[in-house]
Amino acid sequence: MPSRLHYHVYGTGPRVVLAFHGYGQSQAHWRAVLDALGDGLTVYAFDLFYHGRSHLLKADAPLRKQRLAEMLHDFLQQEGIHEFSLLAFSMGAKFALTAAEQFPEQVKNIWLIAPDGLQRQFWYALATYPPWMRGVLGRAVLKPENLLRFLGRLEKHRVVPSRLVRFAEWQLDSREKRLRVYRSWVGFRQLTFDLGQLAAVLNRRPIPVTFFLGRHDVVIPHAGLQRFTKALRAGRTLLLEAGHGGLLHNVAAYLRQHPEVRL
Repeated sequence: MPSRLHYHVYGTGPRVVLAFHGYGQSQAHWRAVLDALGDGLTVYAFDLFYHGRSHLLKADAPLRKQRLAEMLHDFLQQEGIHEFSLLAFSMGAKFALTAAEQFPEQVKNIWLIAPDGLQRQFWYALATYPPWMRGVLGRAVLKPENLLRFLGRLEKHRVVPSRLVRFAEWQLDSREKRLRVYRSWVGFRQLTFDLGQLAAVLNRRPIPVTFFLGRHDVVIPHAGLQRFTKALRAGRTLLLEAGHGGLLHNVAAYLRQHPEVRL
């Protein structure tokens, strides 16, 4: 089976949206947000690789931006899509921003909810870039105890917040979850961006970019995104009283209260 991005289509409206969910989710996690947005959209909600029914060949891993762009180009050609907006949560932002970077003339609008890929996260870089650390993470798939003890020591010495450790423990509490962590972190490690170049691409027209961020998010802290958001000519930030896990529900509630905010 070749590499392919599986998607589900919601709605039949004239405005096209490509949606990319977050880590550990599926395309179904968009339903509350899409219900709040109402009619007028056709949303192609993709499964990320290593999630749902999308499939990535070993030959295509780690996934490179050029290979992802080729698959998205084929999709756009197949569906006859000439312009579209982008909607992404967390890890899905790596896919959405690749689309924006590769097809900027076709992108009308971008909504990024707690986007991953726009700030260098020390622990992510440590776990994925040195080959020996990728081995440590790989061994943790079968025997997570040492990694969990290590996280406990970091928490004890206040190197990382307790809420972030609880989040990590939840993501490591089954072999299936640990395998997905390993595959996603290592498999997407080359989906990175030169933020200056990315800002220049987004500013060229400019493309409107809206950030929905959680004030209490310890996974994607809002403070770490400020430099990039301020560099955008058509960027705006909506800071919601939420953490990371519940942010999609808060976005849906915000949209119901603010019908003027639409993709």
